[in-house]
Amino acid sequence: MSLPPLPAPATSSRRRLLLGTALLAACLVFGWLAYRVALTIFLDGERQNAARRLEFYALSLEATLARYEALPGLLALEHKLHELLAQPAGSAQAKAANAYLKTAQSGAEISAAYLIDRRGHTLAASNWDKAGSFVGHNYAFRPYFREAIKGSLGRFYGVGATTGEPGYFLAAPVRDGSHGPIEGVVTIKVNLAPFESALARSGDTVLLADDEGVIFLAPKAEWRYRTLAPLSPLARERLAASRKYGDSPLEPLISDRALEDGSVRLAVTDRRPRDLLMESQAVGHQGWRVVLLTDPAEARRSALGAGFTAAFALAFVLALAAHQNLRRKRRAELHQAHAALEAAIAERTADLTRKVEALKQAEAILHQTRDTAVQAGKLAVLGQMSAGMSHELNQPLAALQTFSDNAVALMDLGRLEEVRENLAMIRQLTARLGRIVTQLKSFSRKGPAEKSPVPVARAVDNALLILEPRRRELQAAIQVAPIAPELAVLADTTRLEQVLVNLLRNGLDAMQERPAPRLHLQAERRGSQVRIAIRDEGPGLPPEVLAHLFEPFYTTKPVGEGLGLGLAISLAIVEGFGGRLEGSNRPEGGAEFAIILEAASGTQPTPISA
Repeated sequence: MSLPPLPAPATSSRRRLLLGTALLAACLVFGWLAYRVALTIFLDGERQNAARRLEFYALSLEATLARYEALPGLLALEHKLHELLAQPAGSAQAKAANAYLKTAQSGAEISAAYLIDRRGHTLAASNWDKAGSFVGHNYAFRPYFREAIKGSLGRFYGVGATTGEPGYFLAAPVRDGSHGPIEGVVTIKVNLAPFESALARSGDTVLLADDEGVIFLAPKAEWRYRTLAPLSPLARERLAASRKYGDSPLEPLISDRALEDGSVRLAVTDRRPRDLLMESQAVGHQGWRVVLLTDPAEARRSALGAGFTAAFALAFVLALAAHQNLRRKRRAELHQAHAALEAAIAERTADLTRKVEALKQAEAILHQTRDTAVQAGKLAVLGQMSAGMSHELNQPLAALQTFSDNAVALMDLGRLEEVRENLAMIRQLTARLGRIVTQLKSFSRKGPAEKSPVPVARAVDNALLILEPRRRELQAAIQVAPIAPELAVLADTTRLEQVLVNLLRNGLDAMQERPAPRLHLQAERRGSQVRIAIRDEGPGLPPEVLAHLFEPFYTTKPVGEGLGLGLAISLAIVEGFGGRLEGSNRPEGGAEFAIILEAASGTQPTPISA
């Protein structure tokens, strides 16, 4: 192949200059495009990692808040609070209520607990004996009071109007009876500082903002009570009316200009502007958002490396193409340039490979940390449920062992009909165990149960079957008055049986020192209701026990034999059915507990509260 004639020196130099300029421009454009593509990929990876961490922080916060959700409702059952609301001027009632709230505050490890009447005046508080006591202050302007006085659970986070200290407020109505009028509101205040400290120790920049976009938890004190975006005048009026954050100016933390790569620039700076990626996720019941700020600098550096690598790679390809068209006299020079270019590419490729390996290692550590945290949460939940599962499952398991032993003995004797009856009993107990496990699962999911017609006779038979080992142990007699087969109540089968087992077992325990213990059960319909009464022949309930009968954690049993939660849980279950649970002493001796529920008459299943 013959070469074309060489151009004149000046023309050749000009053409080489134009060609070199065009190739350089192509490499720069290609490198810039590669940088943009790589930056998008790396930033997407950062956002995905941030979303996974956000989910973990959101679950941690929801678990922290859920620990206290039921506490105001339990405190509202205390009769001392009802007595003070009935006689707000009584000093003895106020003293008793203050002492109870102080005990509850200390035992539950919360910041404060206080009682408010219908007009918003505080009548009693756990800090009644300290400076800055809530007693005498009016909190009718607080949203949590307005929600609770309407019958709902009030939730609110803000700076204390009296102490100036921030906290999470939960408020529940205090009713006169299960469905009576609302007499007042009991409120607790929870300090979220430990959760904020845990977020700070995580190494991530995590913020917590309310439904207006105001940041109230942050790793830096100067970031608190600033906003994610400028507030509207209407939002400022709402915050001022509730005095949620006192006199804080509520200035924006983030400028209103988004950067080209989707990151945001902080309005609060130390020495230079900080550009961060912001990801958020909804959490809780009040429109809160947990926000994670991450530094995109590493992603930009990695993308820049990818852009340089792509530019060098294109230059390498173009150099190879040009190398085929250059004259022989330039081959040595081109070979030297090619070697230098390969070395540069190899160095950049090795650097990029190291960065990719570092990213993979960081992602593996993140997965391991997340899995460890999830496993720790599972172990914590299993630890909390173990006592309840043992209490619910031990008696059916004991009954299963008894019936299985009987079946073996009867089979050896050839009494097959009785063997069939024992196996039927074992099948019923196995179904009972399945229902208990299903119920425990439904409690963990906080899913809605359903009210449906429950035959009273069947529920009583199942409860007696579970308690049979305990009855034989005490050599007790349980007399059940005849129950009409059609008698049914609107309830949940498993939960009603749980209440019956609790009450029957309490009756047996009350007579365990008697020589011939006897327990009586009677169920009858009274109008639109059904009354199930359980009466023992024990010593009865002392006056001091009657005064605390349904209080959580109050028990007369020896240490290790009870937590004092059986009657409190039974009361909550029965009231969840829309019924009543009553306890009293009989004139002829012994204690009697009565379950009053709505009679069933072809009612469709109705959701009930868990």
